[in-house]
Amino acid sequence: MKVDVHFTRAEVDAAALGESTVVVIDVLRATTTIVEALANGAVGVYPTSSAADAAQLAASLGREDALLCGERKGVKVDGFDLGNSPAEFTAEVVDGKKLVMSTTNGTRAFSAALEACRVLVCAFTNLGAVAAAVSADETLVVLCAGQGDRFSIDDALCAGHLVRRVVETGTNTFELNDAARAARALAEELNPDRAFLEDISAGRALAEIGLAGDFEICGEVDRHDIVPMMHNQAITLAGA
Repeated sequence: MKVDVHFTRAEVDAAALGESTVVVIDVLRATTTIVEALANGAVGVYPTSSAADAAQLAASLGREDALLCGERKGVKVDGFDLGNSPAEFTAEVVDGKKLVMSTTNGTRAFSAALEACRVLVCAFTNLGAVAAAVSADETLVVLCAGQGDRFSIDDALCAGHLVRRVVETGTNTFELNDAARAARALAEELNPDRAFLEDISAGRALAEIGLAGDFEICGEVDRHDIVPMMHNQAITLAGA
């Protein structure tokens, strides 16, 4: 298996992904929130690059069944139904709903993966399920959303734990790029928890705007045994 990790979407050659499974990671908080929403009964999540695109898509889907979700600089977009805190996406709120989402980093990362043969969504909360789902693939690309097109250690750590699980449980021969090797080495030294997330730059930024409570879910490993998959720009549960 060939395993490439990219720490930002700017590093990805989108045209070269046609034979690859791409796993998108944005721990704080888009992919964590997507996992939580689908686990709690959302019909699908539609990632968009801009708030204007999100509003237009939600209107076309029908606002009675669609919720507008997302943030800019951590804060809920004005006029949206929900922000980007995973705890907001309870079954009472999202069950049976279509969620149109636009976030600062995470949803934009999906646009870099549109040419891939398969696109999966990963966070710490569904790490084991995704590792199992990609274990037989020939080419795996792990795409970290990063923070403002810059390296973000929470995404890199999640990528490293994903690579570590795939390598340690697989029977294939593995070819890792340098970023995959670095992420794996990071995962051998660090485990995710609230204290880790509180101490990183992205975590401190969230805490400053009163969203430190998000760390509880974002740092919970294997909270859900689900694999969200994007098809035709809609994210649903694999096999649904």
